[in-house]
Amino acid sequence: MLVELLGGRLISPFFGSSIYVWGSVIFVFMLGLALGYLAGGFYSRSGASVPRLSLLVALAAVSALPMVFLADPMLNYLFDHVQDPRTGSLVSCLALYLIPSFFSGMVSPVAVKILVGDGGAQSGQSAGFLYFASTVGSSAGTLMTSFYLVLWWDVNAILLGGIAISCTLGALAAVFNLKSPKALAA
Repeated sequence: MLVELLGGRLISPFFGSSIYVWGSVIFVFMLGLALGYLAGGFYSRSGASVPRLSLLVALAAVSALPMVFLADPMLNYLFDHVQDPRTGSLVSCLALYLIPSFFSGMVSPVAVKILVGDGGAQSGQSAGFLYFASTVGSSAGTLMTSFYLVLWWDVNAILLGGIAISCTLGALAAVFNLKSPKALAA
């Protein structure tokens, strides 16, 4: 959610903050997540593990780096060469946000597979816990970003901080090989 909120802020100086811009941002994130969920489901069948999950978290984080380093030149180019704000905002969003949201979407199915394992008796409960935790985290991230972080730091600093936190969490999961909510309590 942090990346999605900041995505609109990155594009607005070039294409405005109209319904077209926000529609493009939301569309691309939803498309990327949907494709990532599908790919993550297939990927989880080939042996879901905490190291693989950690790699996906790191890929999702690192794939957001072009937003920091390439957004301004790319957006300047598109602004100069694309007259229609609908097309410009959609192309910008596809170029900047599709890959990070795709890898982010792959995380949930792999995490569910790790939590459930091969037994499906508690799959609904495990999936419910995972989606609860991720939605609470997204809600907190949305509120923190929109109410506080944008007041204290610029967009690139917030993005770099979010990338660093995601990479750190992925590394911690790999090191401690956290497999279930029970492991967190131990």
